[in-house]
Amino acid sequence: MEGRKTSSCHPVLRGGRREEKFTHGFSSAQLQSLAALSEALIEPFHDQQIPSTQPPIPDEVAAKLAERAPKDGKILVNIALKLLSFKLGTLLLCGRLCIDRKWPIVHSFSELPVERREEIVKTWSKTKFVPLRAIFVMIKVFTFLTYFSRTDENLENPTWKAMGYKRDTRERKTPPTDRPLEKGIVESSQESNSTILQSLIQKGLDVIEDPQQGVYNIKCDAVVIGSGCGGGVAAAVLASSGQKVLVLEKGKYFVAKDYSSLEVPSMDQLYEAGGCISTVDGKFAIFAGSTVGGGSAVNWSASIKTPDHVLKDWAVDHKIPLYGSSEYQNAMDTNNSSGKRENKCLGVIAHFSSGNVTKKLHIEAKVTISACGSLNTPPLLVSSGLQNPNIGRNLHLHPVLVAWGYFPENKAGHYKGTSYEGGIITLLNKVVSEESGEVRAIVQTISLGPAASASITPWVSRQDFKERVSKYSRMAQLFTLVRDKGCGEVRSEGVYNYKLDQVDKENLKHGLRRVLRIMIAAGAVEVGTNRSDGQRFKCEGTTEEEIEEFLDSITAEEGLQGGGECWTNYFSAHQMGSCRMGVTEKDGALDSNGESWDAEGLFVCDGSVLPTAIGVNPMITIESTSYCIAKKIAESMKTN
Repeated sequence: MEGRKTSSCHPVLRGGRREEKFTHGFSSAQLQSLAALSEALIEPFHDQQIPSTQPPIPDEVAAKLAERAPKDGKILVNIALKLLSFKLGTLLLCGRLCIDRKWPIVHSFSELPVERREEIVKTWSKTKFVPLRAIFVMIKVFTFLTYFSRTDENLENPTWKAMGYKRDTRERKTPPTDRPLEKGIVESSQESNSTILQSLIQKGLDVIEDPQQGVYNIKCDAVVIGSGCGGGVAAAVLASSGQKVLVLEKGKYFVAKDYSSLEVPSMDQLYEAGGCISTVDGKFAIFAGSTVGGGSAVNWSASIKTPDHVLKDWAVDHKIPLYGSSEYQNAMDTNNSSGKRENKCLGVIAHFSSGNVTKKLHIEAKVTISACGSLNTPPLLVSSGLQNPNIGRNLHLHPVLVAWGYFPENKAGHYKGTSYEGGIITLLNKVVSEESGEVRAIVQTISLGPAASASITPWVSRQDFKERVSKYSRMAQLFTLVRDKGCGEVRSEGVYNYKLDQVDKENLKHGLRRVLRIMIAAGAVEVGTNRSDGQRFKCEGTTEEEIEEFLDSITAEEGLQGGGECWTNYFSAHQMGSCRMGVTEKDGALDSNGESWDAEGLFVCDGSVLPTAIGVNPMITIESTSYCIAKKIAESMKTN
C-alpha cells in the first residue's frame, strides 16, 4: 500500500516538529529530575529504542505539562521536581529509599540507580497522600502521551513497531466539494489588522470600523457562538430561513484530507485543552470537541436517538413539551412563554485568539445563540452578568469506566486484524436490572491510539507496563457508561466540580462486570480493569467458579483522591444539563423554547439545555433539540 505524502495533511496536524527553544519555565535541574522519573517509568523495548531521557524528550514532556496540566497540578509538579533535584528534598519525598550506608548517605533523585527510582515511583502510586499520588499521575500521563506519540521526520515512532501499531497512510479521497465552508469562513490565523476588515466585508457582513475604540462593529440577524452539534444545526436552520447568520468558533477548520492520523497533534487541535482537562478533584478526565463542528467532528459515528423513557421523563416529569411531540425529530409546536424579560441581549463582544488581529468585534444581532457546549456556555453567561441560579448547575458527565481483554493473534479461533482497525462503535449492549427492568448501564467499544492507551494503562512496574503496552494491537477495550443521577457544577472557565452518586457507582460496577464477562465469553486469554494495582485475570484453564469469584471482586473504585490504596480512572466524553430548560425560572436556566429567563433574545443550543443525562451518546438528541429551538426562532423572526 503506497503511503501518502507527509506534506498533504494540515501543517498543525503534522507532528514531527521540534522546538529549538522551549518556554516551559522548568530549570535544567528540574528537567534532570523529570528525565530520571521518565526512565523509572519506561523500560525500552529494545536496545535501539530512543531512551526517554534523551533530549529533547524531557523538554517536550515539560512543555506539555506547562501547556496542558491544571494550574494546581503544575504547581505541585514544579515543587516536586525542584525538591527532587536536592538531597534533602529527595529525602522528604522518597524517605529511606534514597539513603545508603556509604558516603554520601543521602542522594538526590537523579543520582539513584534506576531500580531504586522505580521502587520510589511504586510507593507514590500506592500512597494515600493525595498530592504525591497526583504528582505520580501527572508525570505518568504527560510522559506517556509525549513518549508514545512523538514522531521523527518520517512521522514514525520507534515504539509503535513493538506495540504492533502502524499509522494509517492511505490516501484520503477528496470529495467533490473540497472545503464546503470555504466560501463563508474567515480564519483569523490567516488575517491581520490590515486585512481583516476587507475579509469580513467580502463575506457579506455589514462592518464599520471604529479606529478610536479599536473595534469592528458588525450587524447581523443572528450570531451563534460555537459550531458544534447544536450551533451548527441552529445556524443552518436560521440561514435557510433567510436570516444573515454569523458563527463564532475558537477552533480551526479541518476537512478529511487535512487529517494526519497522528494522535496527539490531532487531539491538541480537535479537543478542548488537547483532551487534558479534568474535574477539580482529578477523578474524571473530560473530553470535549473544540474545532469547527465541535463534538460532531470527534463523535465516534454514534448516532443514537433519544430513548423513549428519557423523552417521557423530560416531557412528563420535567414538563418540557418539546420532548412529548411526535414531531420531535423535525419540528414541533412548543408552548410559548408569556413572561417578560427584564433584560434584552443585544449581541456579542469578541476578540481574536490569534495575536495577528488586535481589534475586537462588537456584533449587534436580533438573536444571540450560545452553543459553546455544557462546559463553556455557563461561564459565558455568568461572565455576561446573568443571575439565574440554575446556570452552571445540574452538570452531567455520563461517567465511564474502561476494561480490556487480550486476544493473542496466534490463538486458534481468534479474530484477525488489530484492535485499532475497522469501525469504532458498531454495537451497543444494555445492562438491564433483573428486578426493575431498567437500564443500569450500556456497553460500547472504545478506540484509543497508542499514546492515549499507554496513558490510561495501569503502571505497576517498568517490566509489567512494557508487557502490557506490547499487547496494544491485540487488546480489545470496552467501556461501560451510566445515565448519571449525580451532578456537578461549572460556573468559571476550566473549573469543573462533580460528585458521583452511589447509585451511579453501583450501576458502573454492574456495567464493568458485563464488559469483562463479554470479553471472557469472546475468548480473551486475559482480562482486566484500569485499577491502579493492575487488576487482571488469566482466563485459560479456569473454572466457572473462579470466573464468578473474579467478577464478584470487581467494583467501581474511588478516584484519584480516594482514601484507599487502589484507585481508578473515570472518563467523560458527554457533558450535558448545565443550562437546562425548565417550566419556570426556578426549574431551569432557560424556558421550554431554549430562551434565557434573564435576557430576551438570548438562546442556548447545545447539550447544556437537556433536563437530565440521557444514558446514550447525545449527538442526535442535541441536534434534534437545537433544530426545534432554531425552527421556533426562525418562525418568530419572520413574524416579527
